[in-house]
Amino acid sequence: MADVLIAGAGLGGLTAALALLQRGHRVRLFEQASELREVGAGVQLGANGTRILISLGLREAMEQVVCAATGKEIRLGSTGQAWQTFDLGETSVERFGAPYWMVHRGDFHRVLLDAVQAAAPGIIRTGVAGTGFEQTTDSVTLHLANGERVTGDVLIGADGVHSRIRQQLFGEGRAQFTGIMAWRGLVPMQRLPPHQRRLVGANWVGVGGHVVTYPLRRGEILNFVGVVERDDWRVESWTEPGSREECLRDLAAWHEDVKTIIRNIDTPYKWALLGRDPLDHYAQGRVCLMGDAAHPTLPFLAQGANMALEDAAVIARCLDAEPVEPALQRYERARLQRTAAIVRGSSDNTKRFHNPALGSPEGAAAYVEREFQPEVVAKRYNWLYEYNALTVPL
Repeated sequence: MADVLIAGAGLGGLTAALALLQRGHRVRLFEQASELREVGAGVQLGANGTRILISLGLREAMEQVVCAATGKEIRLGSTGQAWQTFDLGETSVERFGAPYWMVHRGDFHRVLLDAVQAAAPGIIRTGVAGTGFEQTTDSVTLHLANGERVTGDVLIGADGVHSRIRQQLFGEGRAQFTGIMAWRGLVPMQRLPPHQRRLVGANWVGVGGHVVTYPLRRGEILNFVGVVERDDWRVESWTEPGSREECLRDLAAWHEDVKTIIRNIDTPYKWALLGRDPLDHYAQGRVCLMGDAAHPTLPFLAQGANMALEDAAVIARCLDAEPVEPALQRYERARLQRTAAIVRGSSDNTKRFHNPALGSPEGAAAYVEREFQPEVVAKRYNWLYEYNALTVPL
């Protein structure tokens, strides 16, 4: 069994810890935040992610906090016209063998944290950022910001989009501003009129932007993401507050339902979207990357968290199969092609959601019927949900 060090106790790091603990490995996590909690808002978990959580014994705990929305629809941002795209309820279970869940990041993080702490109390240290590492042929040592050194057999960099582990392995990498920023916010459902309380996810599409809404926490709150093309905000953070007034200005031409949601957000947050080319490598010696540290992606396929869950499952399987260095090489080979395809597919969806054809109701109807008919949607999404990290050949 391996002695595993994990830099980062976010969604990916905690899932990896739980998967490894359940297989008998020793695990220690090091988190730079002084308090263990997730910021942000909603996360969508397709069948490719939920089957992993269920395999880890988390179905009951997750079902207490998720919303299992009944479906997804496309809506035209200017008129509100709606088109049904695909069912997310029973169809997901029937077709892909696992449910589709929508969950608040904080609720999801708490479920994972409770499970890790129950499995191995005291293995998470907070307020200690991993700043770098050194490795030999038989061990790896993580350097902490407080000057401490900890040594193990494996180091997993789960330290997010600004990963210090990735920086040492492969350099900083080029992040290019996409010319797009996102507004994020949450609204208690009871604040909204009855027709806006349906348990469905919606992609509002339009010229120069799009809006995503979906229910969280058993349907008690609505998650809002408003994506707009503007180049004067370049802070890549989920925690930068903005104002309802500014958000309304950015989406002034959109349907009244969208503006009703914005008016009922307590504090909308601003997030600049940066794009990065996929890495050619995730591993070197006894060190590997996972989640946003390995393959940061735009959020337009709703696969960021799912990729981290897949990484966790595959790393655990690989470390069971052979010694550390070949195991991490096997992990890299198993994940590079799929994650690169998701990163590129997410970028492609930007053009699809913001297409100029959406400028008129007639053009929009023809465009949506062409781009979002069931067969086209199935081709675009089924390969995501069919993937099974628990059984995929390694």
